[in-house]
Amino acid sequence: MASAESVLVLTGTFDPTADLVIEELNRRGTSVFRVDTAWFPSRLAVAAGLDGASGWTGTLATERRTLDLSAVRSVYYRRPTAPEFPAEMSAAARSVASAEARRGFGGLLSALSCRWLPPPGRAADAEYKPFQLRVAAECGLRVPRTLITNLPTAAREFADGIGAPVVYKPFTPIRGTIGGRSVAVYASVMEEGGIDHPSISTTAHLFQEWMPKAHEVRLTVVAGQLFAAEIHANSAAAEVDWRSDYDSLTYRACDPPTAVANAVRRMLEKLGLPYGAFDFVVSPSGDWTFLEINPNGQYGFIEQATGLPITAAICDYLEGLDRV
Repeated sequence: MASAESVLVLTGTFDPTADLVIEELNRRGTSVFRVDTAWFPSRLAVAAGLDGASGWTGTLATERRTLDLSAVRSVYYRRPTAPEFPAEMSAAARSVASAEARRGFGGLLSALSCRWLPPPGRAADAEYKPFQLRVAAECGLRVPRTLITNLPTAAREFADGIGAPVVYKPFTPIRGTIGGRSVAVYASVMEEGGIDHPSISTTAHLFQEWMPKAHEVRLTVVAGQLFAAEIHANSAAAEVDWRSDYDSLTYRACDPPTAVANAVRRMLEKLGLPYGAFDFVVSPSGDWTFLEINPNGQYGFIEQATGLPITAAICDYLEGLDRV
C-alpha cells in the first residue's frame, strides 16, 4: 500500500509535465501514486465509505498498488482521460456507465479533503475565454478589444471600427489528422476577404485587435510565486502565435511589472486557482496586455530554457510548503 501522506497524480500515460513533478517528489522521498482515470473500472478499483463527519475512507487500487484515500495529502490533476469500458457494451450501456463513473468515481475523488493543483471544477470554469477575459479586466489587467459572434456582418463592423488588423483565435485547442497528416488551428491574422466570410455563421468565433509586440511573456504562477519568461519569435508564423513554431523561439527570464504581478495574483484568487500559466503581449513601449490563462498549462519548456524553478514550486505546494 502507498505510504502515508501520498501525492495522488491523475494524468494520462504519456505526460512529460507530470513526469517532472513525479521525479522531483521521488527525489524528495515523497510517496506518489500515479493513475489515469481511463484505467477505471477494468484496471482501477475503488472501495470507499462515509461514516459521519470524518470524511471518505477506503482504497484506490491497481493490480500492483493500493492507495489509502485517507492518506492523500494532495492531488496533482494534470490530464487524466475518460474511463474506458468494454467494447462489447452497447452504446446505451456505455453512456450510462460513463455518467455513473463521472459522478461516482470522479465525484469521490473531488470530495477528498486535501489541496488540489488545480481544483478541477475551478479549472474547468477558468478555461472559458469569455470568463477569464472579464475577470482579467476586473482585476486590472489590460485586455485586447474583443468580439464573440457568429454574424459575418458583426465581424466586419468590428474590424472596420478598430481600423487595424484583427486576429481570429479558437476557443479551445483544435488538433486532428487530415489525410494522415497532423494539423492544428492557431491564432491567425484575418485577411481582408475573410473577416466576413459566410462560414463565421456556423459557430461562435472570437476576434481580437492585433496587439503590436516586442515579444510575448509566459508568466507561470504557483501559489503566489511568479516565474516570468520572455518569448521571442523568430519566424512569421511564431510572430502571430508562438505555439505554431517552437523551433524558432528563444527565451529569457524577466520580471513582471508590479502592477501586473499584483493583478495576476488577484485574478488567481478570484478564480480560486493556485496555479496559472498566463500569456501576455509586451508592446514596443513596454505595456503588458493579457491574452489568456491556462489553469493547467505546460511549463517544462520554459523551465528547461530558463532554469526557472517551477517544478520545485509545484512540489512545494503539493507537499504543503507555502513559500509566499
